[in-house]
Amino acid sequence: MPRHIAIVMDGNRRWARKRHLPAIAGHRAGAETIRRTLRAARERGVQHLTLFSFSTENWARDPEEVGGLMRLLEEMIRRETGTLVADDVRLRVIGRLGELDERAQRAIDLAVRATARCAHGTMTIAFNYGGRAEIVDAVKRVVRDGLTADEVDEAALAARMYAPDHPDPDLLIRTGGELRISNFLLWEAAYAEMWATETLWPDFSVEDLDRALASYAGRERRFGH
Repeated sequence: MPRHIAIVMDGNRRWARKRHLPAIAGHRAGAETIRRTLRAARERGVQHLTLFSFSTENWARDPEEVGGLMRLLEEMIRRETGTLVADDVRLRVIGRLGELDERAQRAIDLAVRATARCAHGTMTIAFNYGGRAEIVDAVKRVVRDGLTADEVDEAALAARMYAPDHPDPDLLIRTGGELRISNFLLWEAAYAEMWATETLWPDFSVEDLDRALASYAGRERRFGH
């Protein structure tokens, strides 16, 4: 069983288009999928679930959709905090959060603090996140910390990533039929096993999760050897 699963939640907009709905309807449906996926993953013994929600490149989308996503983030976090506390799940949010509006930042901060002592699983939302941006930000921390060239190694960079206390993902799932990483956890997913499905994220089911876990269980991890 993987300790840490990372998911690129792709297909919300296509799901909405198929139903002649606005894009935000697909994102709302996708938010509901998060709840059942988190619960199912915990029931199966997965300790960490990291979800790619909004990339640094997504700002280029239609302003109405972007605004709707910001409101949905705030709404979802406020609504789900009590459930996370009841389920003893810690919330983390990674990315360039300082670029979000004050309401979103405040909602994130309150939820993160409310769940800080939860000890039966961690859900991490990657929001305004980019894998390259994370590496750039880690390098900036190295410079600010005054490390010499000889002191810079993999451990030094890893310690300055957004969530250095998280184990690297064992399994990377991508929905929506695409076969690319899309700038997600570039550093951390170096040796993650990958599994992709045509299923759009709002339709991602517990059975889909079980198929991914079965595929993972049948592999021999070599870590580059």
